[in-house]
Amino acid sequence: MADTFQFELVAPEKLIYSDDTEFVVVPGAEGDFGVLPGHALLLSTVRAGIIEIHENDKLKDRFFVAGGFAEVTPERCTVLSTESIKLDEIDENAARERLDLAERDLNNASSEAEREKCEKALEVAQALVTACS
Repeated sequence: MADTFQFELVAPEKLIYSDDTEFVVVPGAEGDFGVLPGHALLLSTVRAGIIEIHENDKLKDRFFVAGGFAEVTPERCTVLSTESIKLDEIDENAARERLDLAERDLNNASSEAEREKCEKALEVAQALVTACS
């Protein structure tokens, strides 16, 4: 195996993934970014999207994340996510129901604070449905 670094994906309730890997793609707030061994120090917010884990020049695993933060050092990349789901475990019907509910909640929002919360939930639900496609 080529040079590796430690990658960890953590959700509020548990450690989702932890292993040495060669390359990871993270959905950063300003766009996707790749992490290789020896990467420069980086802190970034993470938007709703897909994390891709590569090993031996092949895609090994994919996870949907609803958002969070990433910390990168030359030896490690840690993503603290608000929600994480292994991509092949996503139920497409449940994702579409979540999108419908988020749209309905946004339409019924009665305050600016509630509207902002519903807009974020809608953004995550849209990204989840897109991840299923």
